[in-house]
Amino acid sequence: MQPYFFPYIGYFQLIHSVEQFVIYDDVTYIKNGWINRNRYLLNGQAKFFTLSLNQASSFIPINQTFILDEKYKTKQKILKTFGMAYSKAPFYKTAFGLIEEIIMNTDNNIATYNESSIRKICDYCGIKTSIYVSSKINKNVSLKSQDKVIDICKNLCTSTYVNAPGGRSLYNHEIFNDNGMELKFLRTDLDQITYKQFDFPFVPGLSIIDTLMFNSVEQVRLFLDQYSLEN
Repeated sequence: MQPYFFPYIGYFQLIHSVEQFVIYDDVTYIKNGWINRNRYLLNGQAKFFTLSLNQASSFIPINQTFILDEKYKTKQKILKTFGMAYSKAPFYKTAFGLIEEIIMNTDNNIATYNESSIRKICDYCGIKTSIYVSSKINKNVSLKSQDKVIDICKNLCTSTYVNAPGGRSLYNHEIFNDNGMELKFLRTDLDQITYKQFDFPFVPGLSIIDTLMFNSVEQVRLFLDQYSLEN
């Protein structure tokens, strides 16, 4: 998966569900995706928080894309936003230190910045999966799309590849089978991942920040197991 910016809990379920997880950092940046933005809860509504990027382009790999944040003003603004939105959340004091450490990371390469964030959240939630970075894996760089993913899987000696539901249109079971691998897709049990967000109706699919603000680490670990693997 690409190195998303504070992704929702389904991303961490995917990491939790496998033995090896690859951060796909050497594919091109996609505008209006989840690399530099996500959603939080403000007065019962989903709102975006965003890191500005320096000349981000769909022709440039994610690991060659940089955060534009003079004197860390944007990062400080995002932290202030979370303070106003979540200061009365039950686990604000527990989670805010982690969020502050992640956001104020001085690394402005968006790929390694998000990689660090993902690793820290996994540690916080007790996820033990081995995490790799695709740009550091020996592979055939001339390959594209599905063929490139299969080549990475072969280099990691895997027998099963698991992807998010959105990958159904990208990957073919027969081709994976022909290469000696099983293809699976993770389905998040959304009905089992609900929690009290102050006194507002529940808004699903927000950043993991929202989940951490309203739930204990023990409860988050229970949420991580609320998924199934499908063909």
